[in-house]
Amino acid sequence: MLKKYNIKASMSRKGNGLDNACMEHFFLHFKAECFRLYAFRTAEEVKDAVHQSICFYNHQRFQKKLTNLSPYEYRTQAA
Repeated sequence: MLKKYNIKASMSRKGNGLDNACMEHFFLHFKAECFRLYAFRTAEEVKDAVHQSICFYNHQRFQKKLTNLSPYEYRTQAA
């Protein structure tokens, strides 16, 4: 799949998870707040839940490390 879309895999030496830390942190929250709370019956329900969860994460969910702003608010303020 990577070759098909001309994407270079980001791989560091074995046991070094620092290059994936941001994504691991995101997916930890994503799975806990989206997939572990609901039971889905259709693929459309999953798509809607993913969309709503990502919108919530970026636009409404405040984060301490961003001075209690959402990621969107933080980026907008910095610009």
